[in-house]
Amino acid sequence: MDKFLVSPPPHAHSPRTTASLMRDVIIALLPATIVAVVFYGWSLVLVLAVSVASCVLLEWAICKWLMKRPFECPEAAVVTGLLLALSLPYTTPWWVVLIGAAFAIGVVKMTFGGLGQNVFNPASAARVFLLVSFPSYLTHWEMPQRLFGADAVTGPTVLSLANEGGTQALANLSQMGWHPLFAYVGGSAGEISVLALLVGFAYLLLRRVVKIWIPLSIFVTVAAVSAVFHAIDPVTYTGPIFNLLSGGLVLGACFMATDYVTSPMTSKGGVIFGFGIGLLVMMIRYFGAYPEGVSFAILLMNMAVPLIDRWCHQPKFGREE
Repeated sequence: MDKFLVSPPPHAHSPRTTASLMRDVIIALLPATIVAVVFYGWSLVLVLAVSVASCVLLEWAICKWLMKRPFECPEAAVVTGLLLALSLPYTTPWWVVLIGAAFAIGVVKMTFGGLGQNVFNPASAARVFLLVSFPSYLTHWEMPQRLFGADAVTGPTVLSLANEGGTQALANLSQMGWHPLFAYVGGSAGEISVLALLVGFAYLLLRRVVKIWIPLSIFVTVAAVSAVFHAIDPVTYTGPIFNLLSGGLVLGACFMATDYVTSPMTSKGGVIFGFGIGLLVMMIRYFGAYPEGVSFAILLMNMAVPLIDRWCHQPKFGREE
């Protein structure tokens, strides 16, 4: 008589694993990472190395010595390290990056049980923690030095200019070096090239690693809200194109908000989630103390995910709801 195997669901298996999905995300982040290194130089290489190595080693140490279990997916820690590094200025001191990595892995991720159980996106939470704890380092912007270095020149971000002086302060953006696809101005490393981020996101869509509903709803909401405010007062409020292509919106929408663990399970829930992020981003940009609000918006909507899943849950098999 054949033996029966009793196991918990799910019973539908796929050749794709968490590790393979994370490897696809790493590949998708490579274009933006390479472009950022070319523009920002060896200083960014140090930030990337410290961030990625710290995330991997800290998670391995916690799994081995505290949780007494195997370190199952180092690729996920690499993704966290890359996202954290790309969300920081390239001038961030290495010890600040190390503290951010420790917070992302040790507090945000492993405290809740590790991979697949964290409530907040680790990279977003670590960036907000560092911004609140070390504002002088995370709001000190220098112009890109390129790979072989140049004299460091302090420069503002385009969002800080808009926050302080409205659209009139952005009149000479092209002379400053700002371009919709390559922002050759001060800012976080991941803000340097929208084009490179979109190339990576297209790869994820082709590989069916992420669905488009969350980023699309974020972009549509940001465009709609900024269009309304810009139509009311075009001098004070920036328009849709500027808000879509500036700051960390593309990085956050395409690579942080789409995190499997901290985003809703259904497409309907993803649309609501993205709408909330887009609305919060614009409210913070227009009326908040900080010129950028992507990380704050993602964290606030992460808290709402259990309620969204409860409202937009999938019907149980065999039941009508």
